[in-house]
Amino acid sequence: MKLDMLAAVLKEPEGRTLEFKAARRQMDFEKMVRYCAAIANERGGHLVLGVTDQRPRTVVGTSAVSNPEGMSAKLLCRLPLRIDIESVEHPDGRVVVLNIPSRPIGRPIAVDGAYWMRSGDRLVSMTSDVLQSIFAEAVPDFSAQPVSASLDVLDISAVEVFRAGWVRKSGNDALRALPIEQLLQDASLLAPDGRPTIAALVLFSREQAMVQHLAQAEFIFEYRSRQAAGPASQRVSYQRGFFLWFDELWHRIDLRNDHQHFQSGLFMLDVPAFDEAVVRELVLNAVSHRDYQRPGSVFVRQYPDRFEVVSPGGFPPGITPENVLWKQEPRNRLLASTLEKCGLVERAGQGMDRVFEHCIRHAKARPDFVGTDAWSVSVTVRGAVQDQRFLDFLERLGQERLATFGTFHLLALDHIRRDEEVPDVLKWVLSDLIDHGAVERIGRGAKKRYILSRKLHAHLGQAGTYTRKRGLDHGHNKALLLKHVTDSAAVGAKMSELLQVLPDKTRGQIKTLMSELRDEGKVECRGRTAAARWFLLGSASGPTTK
Repeated sequence: MKLDMLAAVLKEPEGRTLEFKAARRQMDFEKMVRYCAAIANERGGHLVLGVTDQRPRTVVGTSAVSNPEGMSAKLLCRLPLRIDIESVEHPDGRVVVLNIPSRPIGRPIAVDGAYWMRSGDRLVSMTSDVLQSIFAEAVPDFSAQPVSASLDVLDISAVEVFRAGWVRKSGNDALRALPIEQLLQDASLLAPDGRPTIAALVLFSREQAMVQHLAQAEFIFEYRSRQAAGPASQRVSYQRGFFLWFDELWHRIDLRNDHQHFQSGLFMLDVPAFDEAVVRELVLNAVSHRDYQRPGSVFVRQYPDRFEVVSPGGFPPGITPENVLWKQEPRNRLLASTLEKCGLVERAGQGMDRVFEHCIRHAKARPDFVGTDAWSVSVTVRGAVQDQRFLDFLERLGQERLATFGTFHLLALDHIRRDEEVPDVLKWVLSDLIDHGAVERIGRGAKKRYILSRKLHAHLGQAGTYTRKRGLDHGHNKALLLKHVTDSAAVGAKMSELLQVLPDKTRGQIKTLMSELRDEGKVECRGRTAAARWFLLGSASGPTTK
């Protein structure tokens, strides 16, 4: 944003799409997230830091958001939006402008269980009528379509499970006294004429009604003791409201859930093959995102060494296995928002990030989507701990430090542990991992790479591996310099050329590497100052230093 454009923005009145904050030193991150969500929900706008919000508006400067690119990536972890952040140098101080795009059509953005919007100078939760108008913008949400049935098709005990969760999540005790019909109306689970929606049927239906009105909402659990084709060792069909069988499914899985035991100092670590949070999250994802207009059931399969969920309907448009952690597009918006209301999911449309986090923290393989196509989504998690020492290291870090690591931190650490290239979308967390002593950087510029720190390698019993990785980098650099000297045997290699061979190294570092090659009896320097040249030892070319 140029100064003239900033000057025009400063004259605009504050409103639903424009917010000014002095934030001379910093701005609370959680507050920033909520303002970004509220502005996005109003179809986009700007959050401007370093400017007073009272008119006449003046620039006071801000030191907040010292790393705009890193902050943009951090916001992406919390919001399904790519927020461009600009730093503008104004004569009266630095101004930071967050350019916030609009929410997707038909989809409000939630933070901390609430859909935020502006009301005067405050942020408030969206009212139900505003939410309904947003949902109505897009292609009709199939889960919000009414069913030709009465409330009698719903199981009251299932509704009460939902009510208890909503009270617990919202802290609103008034919900306890609401009649069933009013409770469902307030949750947008009934059509205006009082008929239950598809979402209400999926969550609360009696078995007979489910078979009659939405037979494809069936979940089938299978336990298979081996990979070979044939009948499952156990097969159970769930064809009633989700709240009637969700806990039962987990207990059935846990009956055959092997536990792995590892010693960590004075304590014994007990790691289940299938973590409860992972299993529940995968099932919740299937409930929220499967295509209910397609025939076919959701299959939940448990093997001794792995757990998989296969759901009808491919990924929603724009979602791929590569971006599933930071881009969300719930196929059944009413279902997703209802599960969010009662605290079963933290943010509508998300949850796969938690699956990845649990797998990495338990040193297991990352989830994979092998078998996913345009007609179904298949996700598999493995039960075996792959690296006991890495698991032990994470345990010794302690929950307090691990709490500062988000999904992206753990993913980057996992890539480095496996000697894999860290994807660009994760690189913003590398400085945090370095500060925590988990990772070290080797090299500079375009050739830099990252390895687990000396301390971490030592804890893993791999001090030799650390030395080898550092040595490979050091030896590789010397080999490149020696090759250039060899190729320049006729005229010798100048220091300026050697700096081009390793552009990420300083002149002093190049001198150190060349001195080591000389001490090894491989090269010699002839001439002085600018006329100095490096030759292979014993070469007859060029002047000899006296």
